Amino acid sequence: MAIHNSKRGLLVVGLLAGVLMTGIGCQQTTVADKVPAAPAPMDHTAMVKRGEYLVTIGSCNDCHTPYKMGPQGPEPDMSRMLSGHPEGAKLPAPPKLSQDWAFVGSGDNTAWAGPWGISYTANLTPDQNTGLGIWDEAMFIKALRDGRHMGDGRPIQPPMPWPWIAKMTDEDLKSVFAYLKSIPPIQNHVPDYQEPMAAK
Repeated sequence: MAIHNSKRGLLVVGLLAGVLMTGIGCQQTTVADKVPAAPAPMDHTAMVKRGEYLVTIGSCNDCHTPYKMGPQGPEPDMSRMLSGHPEGAKLPAPPKLSQDWAFVGSGDNTAWAGPWGISYTANLTPDQNTGLGIWDEAMFIKALRDGRHMGDGRPIQPPMPWPWIAKMTDEDLKSVFAYLKSIPPIQNHVPDYQEPMAAK
């Protein structure tokens, strides 16, 4: 009787182990099925179109295109699309900040001051001297992955959300770069980043 019960117990344990292993196998199959397939390679035209979409929904124009006053308030000046902070715009010293107001922005939304200093939005057009004209794809991707100007330079300053952009796929970053290289070049030398002044 004891032997019979012992065999029955072993049989139950064996069945439970089998069910458990089957369940794990099914879960692994389900997880594997949810991994998206690698996208098919895009031709250059498709990359540019994809890049335009990503730049648009990524709100790049919010900071890299200067704002102007329109009939219903501030609006992006698309004649200067993605050309960054206007080189001729003279700004006064930023106001003193507090814990309640940690940073401030210029009226055209292209310059920002905070504890990091003063940053100016870059010229993203393909102008050879003042924009991305001399950049290559690898440099662009490295800059947005590592948060360094031109890939190896100074840190990219706030409010540029490069840590989130860095999460884009290589194909998406390549598409963004292809689009930026396709737009009209605008000569606009953006001022250099200004480090914070030493406390007196």
